[in-house]
Amino acid sequence: MASAVLWRRGAAWLRSCRGNRREPPGVPRGRGCAGSRDVVPTCERYAVRRLPFARLEERDVAAFERLMPGRVVSAEEEVKPFNVDWLKSVRGCSQLVLKPQTTAEVSQVLRYCYERNLAVNPQGGNTGLVGGSVPVFDEIILSTALMNQVISFDKVSGILVCQAGCVLERLNEYLEEQGFIMPLDLGAKGSCHIGGNVATNAGGLRLLRYGSLRGTVLGLEVVLADGSALDCLMSLRKDNTGYDLKQLFIGSEGTLGVITAVSILCPQKPKAVNVAFLGCPSFAKVLETFTTCRAMLGEILSAYEFMDEKCMELVERHLKLSSPVADSPFYVLIETSGSNSTHDEEKLNNFLEQAMASGMVLWSLRERITEALTHEGYVYKYDISLPVAKLYNLVTDMRARLGQSAKNVVGYGHLGDGNLHLNITAESYSHSLLDAIEPFVYEWTARCSGSISAEHGLGFKKKQFIQYSKPREAVVLMQQFKAMLDPKGILNPYKTLPSAPERSTC
Repeated sequence: MASAVLWRRGAAWLRSCRGNRREPPGVPRGRGCAGSRDVVPTCERYAVRRLPFARLEERDVAAFERLMPGRVVSAEEEVKPFNVDWLKSVRGCSQLVLKPQTTAEVSQVLRYCYERNLAVNPQGGNTGLVGGSVPVFDEIILSTALMNQVISFDKVSGILVCQAGCVLERLNEYLEEQGFIMPLDLGAKGSCHIGGNVATNAGGLRLLRYGSLRGTVLGLEVVLADGSALDCLMSLRKDNTGYDLKQLFIGSEGTLGVITAVSILCPQKPKAVNVAFLGCPSFAKVLETFTTCRAMLGEILSAYEFMDEKCMELVERHLKLSSPVADSPFYVLIETSGSNSTHDEEKLNNFLEQAMASGMVLWSLRERITEALTHEGYVYKYDISLPVAKLYNLVTDMRARLGQSAKNVVGYGHLGDGNLHLNITAESYSHSLLDAIEPFVYEWTARCSGSISAEHGLGFKKKQFIQYSKPREAVVLMQQFKAMLDPKGILNPYKTLPSAPERSTC
């Protein structure tokens, strides 16, 4: 039937696009993306004061060399990439990168740093999007890049145990050979580390089907600030003994401890994966289509993504890719995954026939929006969680507020779990434009009972806005946890929790 033919065309087109995609999607809030320009040091751009940590000395470098010979990086050019985030929006001044291979080495490093009062910046694949993965000042960078071993995999239970530095894509390839997959998928999967994913509670494209890492992570091994190792690396789906301590470290962004190993529940690899692209005449139809989609596709629905026409315009303009069907105000990506290709395709086609007959959808494509946005100059990015019915209202309100002061205001994201990626582009960075965006975007989100960070964390850039999503009592309790587990504050300082703005001493 016609719908099946169009669906196959769209699916093949998407696969070709995914093959070229190399950068993380859905970049959240920041002071924008600086492209290839020189990155202004964080301590110069932001009002932040260096805390009274000790400064690195030659004796410290010598001590680390004795601990891990050949895995201490101090050459300026070699350290430079570790100091800058993927967005090229923040830059630290670290002089040293350490690359441990074992939990014992991480423990020794942190014990030494704790005694010397040296600040430490844990870093995985450095694909973070809120400034949490790079130093603010001269913190020592503790890279998990060499902690990349699979410890065990149980084919019966589907439980994987691995070191924190394993790259997400490599883990997925390993599991696919066993008939399983990782429960999360990200655009940055070729670079990001599973330890970083857990530390930031990364969401991604499979959350609608498999849930968040708070449900799939079964256990963690963590090294605390003083060097003591906490072994909660359970491989059990049920363990109701005392407090669930691993939840403290999931989403803590390296501020409470350094994750060194992960135990995670992995689903079986779907035997049939189908993709459809739809065009909708209004956001109301996007919501209506989602409701129908859930009802008709049920258990095989694995993703429901949306983007607006401005996103598609940027894709066509900058990437020279065009849709084979007519333009539309909104576009939707639907993915199904199941065990029976005939059954799944029949359900998908039945849904599409009903949707098209009711005037809900027009066919079109989903594309690499984030890549196209990087060609638009400076990009202000926000990662918001909202009630689904109100998701796109923020985009229209922001367009009305900014008018001609912004080149583009676009919206896309994971509608299936209420996650909006709001992107605002300008020719160059502007303080006045930023002041027009913030704190308006956070106040708007708070009035709708949303979250200012849906899946990317607070990091350095969002920490001062936590009060828009959490009550004061909750923030105080978080600060108490931090003080208890890291009394000297050496782990990833200046991140996640708010501090009073002070004059820079950079």
